Amino acid sequence: MEMLKKAIEGIRPIDPEIGPKLQRRLDFLTKPPGSLGRIEELALWYGSARGEIKPVLGKKAVAVFAADHGIAAEGVSAYPKEVTAQMVYNFLRGGAAINAIARQIGADVVVVDIGVDHDFQPVSGLRIRKVAKGTANMISGPAMSREEALKAVSEGIVLAQELGQKGGDLIATGEMGIGNTTPSSAIASVLTGHPVSGVTGRGTGLDDPRMLAKIEKIEAAIRINHPDPADPLDVLAKVGGFEIAALTGLILGAASQRIPVVLDGFISGAAALVAVRLSPRVLNYLLASHQSVEPGHRLILENLGLHPLLDLNLRLGEGTGAVLGMGFVETSVRILSEMATFDEAGVSGKEA
Repeated sequence: MEMLKKAIEGIRPIDPEIGPKLQRRLDFLTKPPGSLGRIEELALWYGSARGEIKPVLGKKAVAVFAADHGIAAEGVSAYPKEVTAQMVYNFLRGGAAINAIARQIGADVVVVDIGVDHDFQPVSGLRIRKVAKGTANMISGPAMSREEALKAVSEGIVLAQELGQKGGDLIATGEMGIGNTTPSSAIASVLTGHPVSGVTGRGTGLDDPRMLAKIEKIEAAIRINHPDPADPLDVLAKVGGFEIAALTGLILGAASQRIPVVLDGFISGAAALVAVRLSPRVLNYLLASHQSVEPGHRLILENLGLHPLLDLNLRLGEGTGAVLGMGFVETSVRILSEMATFDEAGVSGKEA
């Protein structure tokens, strides 16, 4: 709890003077004001978060937290839970979608076992920080204890701190966990007030009967556990997941170091929702990379007031959309820091 408290206390508001200074520079670059659209918005966001007029974006990393879920035993996913561990090995071999995209963007992929129901041997590239071998089945009681939730959150904070110490300038959120759209839907419903049916999608591709069963099981889990919407940690513990908790910590830890965070899809959105409820200031450091096809993701983004950068019908997870978004952020930073102003280039500005 102490680590979480320190991270929250370390999140500072944005300097009110930095925005106008950044906007002035953007307006005086060799282009008509606003002509680069949302690229300019990204530059303003990144520069404000970092507190710099001409920031440099060097190291980029995507943190992929992997965990299993007890609720998967209820058939809420079209895939067996063994896929979680199998995909972790795929990440480590560099054969997943996130690896391919990260190589293109130049981002490091950090893989973390935060709660996979599998005994991994120590291997290069894998952080083994297992809280437990998957959460409990939340249809029978809390998914985890409050202490377990705090431990997972703390692991996320620690990773953010380590990435910051290594010179990280931008962090993306990623995850892997069969069944994890189910706890994400539960969190979204409790914290936004929308009915479960409105925030629940087909995940990895459920048919109609299993989709209806998924909704019923989420409703039952909420009814049985009574998560308190006024207590984000209570919601996280009772109907969440280890990877969602770790992502919550990653977001808070990054914000406490003024490191901007690019969010991925629905699961990352659920973590962001918890993080913002714990510290509203964290919102200044968040960028929604894309809007997932999961209906709950759109409602989460609306609740947070975040406008997704892309809409590509993505629903894979892993951090794929977030790393794609990183490329646009880097472009915006280069525009802001490397493009010449009218005076610097000796170009005539707009006539009065």
